[in-house]
Parts: sequence; C-alpha cells; structure tokens
Amino acid sequence: MDEHDVDMVLVHGGLHGAWCWELVLPVLHQLGIRASALDLPGMGHDRTPLDQVTLASCAGAVASHIGARRNVILVGHSMAGPVVSTCAELIPERLRGLVYVASNLVPPGKSMREAAAEQLDGVMEGVHVSADGVSSTYEPQTAMRVFYNTTDKALAESAIARLTPQPLQPIAVKLELTPDRFGSVPRAYIECLQDNAIPIAFQRQMQKALPCDPVVVMDCDHSPFLCQPEELASKLAQITATFPKKA
Repeated sequence: MDEHDVDMVLVHGGLHGAWCWELVLPVLHQLGIRASALDLPGMGHDRTPLDQVTLASCAGAVASHIGARRNVILVGHSMAGPVVSTCAELIPERLRGLVYVASNLVPPGKSMREAAAEQLDGVMEGVHVSADGVSSTYEPQTAMRVFYNTTDKALAESAIARLTPQPLQPIAVKLELTPDRFGSVPRAYIECLQDNAIPIAFQRQMQKALPCDPVVVMDCDHSPFLCQPEELASKLAQITATFPKKA
C-alpha cells in the first residue's frame, strides 16, 4: 500500500489526548497509511478553557486539522463518536469513511448522555463532576477498571497519569445529523468484547440504530490503542480497504 493512498485522522475519546495513539501511529505508518492525531479543545495539551469547549468546537477542530485534504478516513474512539459524526455533517465531501472504535454511535436528535443513559450507571462510581458542572474526572482505580482492564498494568498507570478533565457540554448536546451529509459517509465499527466503559451489548445496540459495515471484533478492553496497538492498526488497515475512494 502506497503511503499516499490513505490519509487517516485519529480522534481520542474522553479524558485522553492525541498521546493515546502513540503506539498505533508508527504501526499505521509501517502499513503505508499516512496517519495523524490531534488534541481536542481542552484536552491533552490543548489549553482551551473547559467552559468554552462544545461539541461544535470539537468537530470544528477536527475539520480544521483535516483542512483541504480529501478522502480522509476519520477514526473516533469512545466519546469522540459524536465528534466525528458532527464533523461528517460539516465536511462529508472530504471524508472517505468513518471508523468508530468502541465508540458512542449516537443517532440524530439525541445527545450522547441521553443515548447512553441506561448503561452509565455501571461506570459512574468513582466519577466526579466539578463544582461548576463543567467537567468530570475519574478516580485512578475507576479508570483502571473501566478503561484498562486488559491493558498491562504499568502501561495503564502511565496512561492514567496523563488523563485530564473531560468537558461535559459535548456529551449533553443533541446531534444534528442529516442523511444527505452525515448519512452519505460510509461508516465502520470496531467492537471491543471486554469493554467495561461501553459494554459490548450496548455497542451492538447502538449499531442497530445506525448500522455500520464492516464491523470487526477485538477481544480487549476499551483501550485497544494501548493493549493491542498492532492489532488495532491491522483492523484499521483492513477496514480502509473496504472504503471506496471518492473521485
């Protein structure tokens, strides 16, 4: 595969940053995929005030990162699901496909919070909302249990030390998606069987409302970029081959 044939942008989920893809990026490059990652507003190294972070600003940041490129494959993990969906609504003509990795696949007219309400009870213990209601954080033991239950302990502890508060507005706003724009972009899903953040039953429930093709499976926790980076890169390359290029 020629490295210039595929352009991929990786978008992290809640509390994480572009750093979470560090083990995946070199493998993708070895597979001939030109890939990059970015920090969403207020996360990773980005210093946008958390009370200014919105779903629109997150999607806009991704669109700006893509710029004038075309045929981009946009990959979203976890809470980045609504972000990449909204980005597809903004710039469908620049996207070759969407890949949701253990992600919140939220239908039009619902917020992530509404769509995930039934399954949130099992993961909210040890999650703390800031006094101003703007962001949330996870206790280390909760993050270990929810995000990294099959990840090497030392690697997981290193990741936990890099987590930052999660702005809450992006998960509270209803998604405005249309069939002609968001619906025109092919989408795929990578399931994670041992996921404690978005249990596999809920991953599959979401896909019933918004079907994805292909769907591939990984036997791992919520963070395949840490526990199985080579396998994740391989799955992404596999999916890439199924997305037709736009003229």
